[in-house]
Amino acid sequence: MKDYAIKPSTLLVAHSPDADDIFMYYAIKFGWVSPPVPFDNIALDIETLNEAALAGTYDVTAISFALYPKIRNDYALLRTAVSFGEGYGPKLIKRKGTRLRRNFKVALSGRHTTNAMLFRIAYPEARIVYKNFLDIEKAVLEGEVHAGVLIHESILDFDESLEVEREIWDIWRELAGRELPLPLGGMALRRSIPLTRAIAVENALIRAVDVADRHRHLLARMLLERHLVRIDADTLDTYLDLYANDKSVTMDAAQLEALNRLFQIGYEHGFYECPIDAEDFMIPTEYLSERFS
Repeated sequence: MKDYAIKPSTLLVAHSPDADDIFMYYAIKFGWVSPPVPFDNIALDIETLNEAALAGTYDVTAISFALYPKIRNDYALLRTAVSFGEGYGPKLIKRKGTRLRRNFKVALSGRHTTNAMLFRIAYPEARIVYKNFLDIEKAVLEGEVHAGVLIHESILDFDESLEVEREIWDIWRELAGRELPLPLGGMALRRSIPLTRAIAVENALIRAVDVADRHRHLLARMLLERHLVRIDADTLDTYLDLYANDKSVTMDAAQLEALNRLFQIGYEHGFYECPIDAEDFMIPTEYLSERFS
């Protein structure tokens, strides 16, 4: 798509400090992709970002997909930098050999996360506490809670005294009623940004994710050498296979179907005031071709 001149001004891009978000953003940070306007970035945990999105804090922000219907009037949903699970995802873990009662106490990573919504539907009597995802395993090990839902890199390596009670993927599959990828996280852009600029920003992010994926091993090595990720090389490679890959560049038809099914499930269980179609809330990229034709 042709690039059009846009008046410079810095946009603040907020993402999580997790390996997949850092990986997808740092093609811009390292200068491999030039954004249409100067970007600055901030890294915060996903629930902090969800709360900030509700307050309209950042221009472009990572979000949990389950949050999006609640911010749809203020943010457009981007097609890129998406994370879906396909046969995998967050894990409900407990101490080995223990049995969970119906009202077990559980630690979740945030009220507005996708895993929290699916968990609450599956376990309506559980007593929930919310914690930073890095503290959940410890809370289970120390007996503060009976179980916890691990997300991000935590799903790949946890204490051997713990075991998986249930995969959130299995909850999703039962609720969805068919085989669809599990929508976890994406990005949103403030609607007050002028449309031509919004289109150019989304295109730059798409290019960044594409370049990151095509030069994955070089970028991963640079992140490791600069201590920008908190995991080792082998774990990073495994994690990027799961959540930052060629399917993260732009949402495909199956991912869109899955996202709409997530929104329908949320509506059916009282989390949203109305069902929505994700494509109705994306940036209309056809605008430029029509305007300048």
